[in-house]
Amino acid sequence: MKQVLSFLLIILFFTFSCTKLKSVEEVLENSDSLKVNPDRIVNTITVTLNPMAKKAVSEWKEYKNVDEFILKYYNISTTDALFHANELSGLVTLMKDSIRVDLLKEKSIKARFNVLHNETLRLADMSTISSITNKEIKEEVDKIVEVYTAVNSKINTIYKAEELQNSLEIDTETPSLNIKQQNLPKRRSIINREPVKPERIQKQKTLEQRKLGKPVISIPKKTKQ
Repeated sequence: MKQVLSFLLIILFFTFSCTKLKSVEEVLENSDSLKVNPDRIVNTITVTLNPMAKKAVSEWKEYKNVDEFILKYYNISTTDALFHANELSGLVTLMKDSIRVDLLKEKSIKARFNVLHNETLRLADMSTISSITNKEIKEEVDKIVEVYTAVNSKINTIYKAEELQNSLEIDTETPSLNIKQQNLPKRRSIINREPVKPERIQKQKTLEQRKLGKPVISIPKKTKQ
């Protein structure tokens, strides 16, 4: 009887061990399936337009088309990256040729648009090369995302500078003139000033002569004829 019980316990132990091992293998298999596909390209969005810049380009349809379309390139397979390359290149071409915001027509921002355009053209060319590798595609997509980030960063810089310039544009001429006028002492109008009488002048001279011990010379008063 004891031998039978021992045998049953051994069978149960091995059955439990096998079941547990199978469960562990399934978990490991599921974990491996969650790993990122090596053929997938994943980037992080690091720069977005600040509120002032976003408002400025809100009516620029070509920029908004690129901004919306390029989002898929932050998480895309190498196959899809090549499949959509021509469409991306076309949208970037329209954007750089239709700058509708005057503040963004300076050379520095145009240069970044041109670099972005060249990189999208290079990716489009890769779609025609059968021997292209996934590594080369990934590197090119990373460049496109990096250049587009630099474009948005430059746009933000331009509008931050514009905002700072606006805050410094204070009309100081009129306030300073008012301050000067307020600090000036009030003077009597020359037109309304009373004329100095000869008797007053003579009285002042007499007082000065007495202080200096000089003989007082009086001026006879004029008589009316």
